Amino acid sequence: MDIKYEGLEKELNSSDLKPLYLLYGEETYLIDLVLKKIKKKFGELVQGINFVMIDENNSNELIANMEVPAFGYDKKLIIIKNSGLFKKDGRKKEPTHLQKIVSEYIVENLPSMQETLVVVFVENTVDKNIVYDVICKQGIVCEIAELKVPQLVAKLKQVCELYQVKVENYVLQYLVEICGTNLQILMNEIRKLIEYAGEGGHITQDSVDSLAIKQMESVIFELTDNLGNKKIDKAMEVLENLIYQKEPLQKILITLYNHFKRLFLCSIALRLNKDITKVLNLKPNQTFLVSKYKKQVSYFKQEDLRRILKEFVEMDYKSKNGLVDLDVALKSVLCTYCS
Repeated sequence: MDIKYEGLEKELNSSDLKPLYLLYGEETYLIDLVLKKIKKKFGELVQGINFVMIDENNSNELIANMEVPAFGYDKKLIIIKNSGLFKKDGRKKEPTHLQKIVSEYIVENLPSMQETLVVVFVENTVDKNIVYDVICKQGIVCEIAELKVPQLVAKLKQVCELYQVKVENYVLQYLVEICGTNLQILMNEIRKLIEYAGEGGHITQDSVDSLAIKQMESVIFELTDNLGNKKIDKAMEVLENLIYQKEPLQKILITLYNHFKRLFLCSIALRLNKDITKVLNLKPNQTFLVSKYKKQVSYFKQEDLRRILKEFVEMDYKSKNGLVDLDVALKSVLCTYCS
């Protein structure tokens, strides 16, 4: 059956392990948590006896490992990551040989698998092919996508409450906005803030500003805000801080180009009354960025955005051919168009 992450948590807490699981999605932190729960619930693990790890390099050994008994143990746990079994060959409509034999093996041996095996497939993305269909029918399929902002805030709040540290929701939302929506990164940041606040302490926006490591995208938003508000000195300070933090100038240029390209696309979307979320290809947990882009678009004329993008492309070419100093060229362009 195909279930949500919350349903999978309840399933693992309330019933015995199923013989088949397929976990996929972008939220690797939650996938790792599920794997830890499965391992804990399974019990004692002895590598090579009742526990086997398989990856894309030896996925063709899956059937052989499923057939070998877990000597001395009732069941064997097999975790197979990025197997390639859930990809479709765009040139062929027929499943691959390995996809056929794996799906057929599961169908033919499911009764014995229920007694002797727990097989967990872990993938980044999946295509719904014959292996997917078999697991969905005979086991559990769960897509674990990146959480939306309210869900991330709720998760972070739970961690703070566990350590008896106070924090307002708006502060946690601010943390998400500047650090991104990757839960692993957010957990690292909230643990740092919790340690700083101490038991019974209070996490504030000032402490987030002081301690949290901002994502490059957030820093570029800050830089652009300063440019749009004609605060050139502060914009240059933000740029200098990026350079001081050893961010490569080429990476800064690429990030700036991508940011101004999104602003340019946003300006077109606003003029044509198009959905900005779709035009910018934002994920469901990135919709909070729409208001930021709309605000920053108002700082610039569409033609200026077009010229800035052209300048960035020329700057890249000239810097790679030793015709300009990238540091000086970046500052020159930003000051010219945003003063």
